[in-house]
Amino acid sequence: MKTNFITRKCTLKDSFIDRAELKLAKVYKLLGENATAEVTVSSENNEQKVEITAKNGSVLLRAEEISDDRIEALDKAVDSLIRKIRKNKTRLERKIKGAPSIDSFFAEDEEKIYEETAYDIVREKRVQMKPQYVEEAILEMNLLGHNFYMFFNAETEEVNVIYKRKDGKYGLLMAEIL
Repeated sequence: MKTNFITRKCTLKDSFIDRAELKLAKVYKLLGENATAEVTVSSENNEQKVEITAKNGSVLLRAEEISDDRIEALDKAVDSLIRKIRKNKTRLERKIKGAPSIDSFFAEDEEKIYEETAYDIVREKRVQMKPQYVEEAILEMNLLGHNFYMFFNAETEEVNVIYKRKDGKYGLLMAEIL
């Protein structure tokens, strides 16, 4: 139950830190006592962005919200995390052994907002990969008009995914076995 705060182009007041820890208390209860959270707060062009990444073992939850007010962005991000937990409660209960039942925390909610749904895979596709450099993969992704592209990285000899971010820049996903 540890919270790390990271700031970019801003400073945090103690009142914000206290509110964040208070709001995250419910998430910590749901994820268990070994959970950690990283709260990244950034300010750019009068917009406040709050990113929360909560982790317990192999369970990883992430929420990101942007607002004019930092507190509002924090509240929305925590609410988003709680919605994700509610939506996937059965799967999370199986994954987090020893954590209390998620239903006990939402007992006050009389109507079930999210019914358990199975993930329906509607299509499978085999992809032929030739070794490529990252720049080649970005070019091919852009030529295809996709937002992401899986490729075999010629430098690292691993399968990677390149993706286009909301800010127009690119991200690279590299697998790491736990």
